[in-house]
Parts: sequence; structure tokens; C-alpha cells
Amino acid sequence: MRNIVFSQRAFQQFTTWTKENEKVYAKIVQLIDDIQRSPFRGLGKPEPLKYQLQGYWSRRITDEHRLVYKVTDTEIIVIACKAHYSVEG
Repeated sequence: MRNIVFSQRAFQQFTTWTKENEKVYAKIVQLIDDIQRSPFRGLGKPEPLKYQLQGYWSRRITDEHRLVYKVTDTEIIVIACKAHYSVEG
């Protein structure tokens, strides 16, 4: 099983959801669990990203928010779990 690694920004977003919206937080946990089982198929309509985010994937958390991650042989690297595809601050 791959380790889950959060970028600093993604971890801040993840912990913010615990205060702002527990339902969204629970959905993120569910998506991460699903990614561990099947990184490129499953819940949240997995989609490979393009351009500057090539190599990353996204899954829908809500209509507005996406979970953005990259999969390696040993890790699932989460870089965002709030907003829509942005990796900037």
C-alpha cells in the first residue's frame, strides 16, 4: 500500500475542512481511501491533468473543489484539496 503524503499547502487545506465542513472532510478521506485501492479509477471521476499539472490526477470533492494528487510507486502525493486545479498559494 502506498504512503499518503501531503504538500504543506494541501495539509493546511485538509485540516481547514475539519473546521469548515465536516462532510467535505469525510469525502476527502473517502477519496484518499479509494485512491489507495485504485489510483486511476473509482469515486470522484478521476481525471488526468494536462499542461503544468501533467502527471497529476484530480477527483471531484464537490462541484467547486478538487483533490489533486500524483501517484508514484511508493506514495500518493496530495498537492491540493480545495479549489479547482490551482497549485499556487
